[in-house]
Amino acid sequence: MSVQVVVGAQWGDEGKGKIVDVLSEKADVIARYQGGPNAGHTVVLEQDKFVLHLIPSGILRPAKVCIVGHGVVVDPEALLEEIAALENKNIKVKGNLFASKKAHLIMPYHKIIDQRSEQLRGNQMIGTTGRGIGPAYTDKVARLGIRLADLLDSNLFKEKLLVNLQEKNFLLKNFYGLPDLSFDTVYAQYMSYGERLKDYITDTDALMKEALGQGRSILIEGAQGTMLDVDHGTYPFVTSSSSSVGGVCTGLGIAPSRIDEVIGVAKAYTTRVGSGPFPTELTNDSGQKLRDRGNEYGATTGRPRRCGWFDAVVVRHAVWVNGIKKLAITKLDVLDQFDKIFICTGYRYKGEMFRDMPCETEVLEKLTPVYKELEGWRQNTAGLTSYEHLPLKAKNYLKRLSDEVEANISLISTGPQRTQTIFLKNDGIC
Repeated sequence: MSVQVVVGAQWGDEGKGKIVDVLSEKADVIARYQGGPNAGHTVVLEQDKFVLHLIPSGILRPAKVCIVGHGVVVDPEALLEEIAALENKNIKVKGNLFASKKAHLIMPYHKIIDQRSEQLRGNQMIGTTGRGIGPAYTDKVARLGIRLADLLDSNLFKEKLLVNLQEKNFLLKNFYGLPDLSFDTVYAQYMSYGERLKDYITDTDALMKEALGQGRSILIEGAQGTMLDVDHGTYPFVTSSSSSVGGVCTGLGIAPSRIDEVIGVAKAYTTRVGSGPFPTELTNDSGQKLRDRGNEYGATTGRPRRCGWFDAVVVRHAVWVNGIKKLAITKLDVLDQFDKIFICTGYRYKGEMFRDMPCETEVLEKLTPVYKELEGWRQNTAGLTSYEHLPLKAKNYLKRLSDEVEANISLISTGPQRTQTIFLKNDGIC
């Protein structure tokens, strides 16, 4: 038995979808512990591309048990659309996918409030996807949430919806200047969702307990990245859940002592979507080159990602917070055509040097990154599957990354396909 957790070590979009897909070959259960349909994991299988928002990437392998934990907020319409899209590509979902009864629902008013609140922030926009994730988590913590289990009890759902709509419609009308939501419309819509989802909704705590008791191999999948964690990220420009390893225990109901290994995923450079500090951001030709070569556009929104050099301070922070021992480095091939490559090894602010991540937004916005310059390899690494075949300068770059973030590199992705992966033996690069 083993329990592995895959977490993002940057601001999300690190390529976790592919890494989970690759590692799921040897797993029995693949579970998602937080986030909502604001996350997008892209997996490429030969000529097919799958973009998964709620369903764990393990669904693409036959006979795997896939769990959506109670730490996830679920938009039932989005979940049903995702199920249908997979089934249209002959991927078996029913019998393999299970969603926690305790997972909270994203309601129509959550989406409206999310979008309108962002508009009202003006220049202070956080950069949310507008899919209602933050307001859904707000209601969860305020003990006003409606859960998947409530879809199976029409009377209880009706009671909760009546109470919530009384408050939300007052807010929509008197604060946002928007029309009321119809109780009858929302009620009918969500009862329909419940009927269609009833075969997927179950006690996933019991499933996890059974799997652990049977000594089955479990792979746990995070959404977003450590720097978007509501506690450990660049607050307030973060997501509304615990995207670091701490969210695993609350989001799936397993004890920390059960976790055997945490694998961090980081790009060979850095990207960020939305607002907030980004110390190594490049707004010049190099930044555009990274975006074009890496196809850096959001899987969920299509928004162009901000791009910059690898930030070792960020990943070092993620290594510490998550207890990462092994790193998967993705998109190494994107750097193939650069003459010079830079690694941010620290920050300078008002004469002071930082090797650790400061939490103050003002510091993060005004600091100066300190770079180590390395020579580019100017050779093709796309599709390589052997470490020995990497150019020497690419090996030097990876070694420097490993040394700076104080974690071993055990896997290198050289392209989107499953086969375009280098597995390092023993302890990897360190």
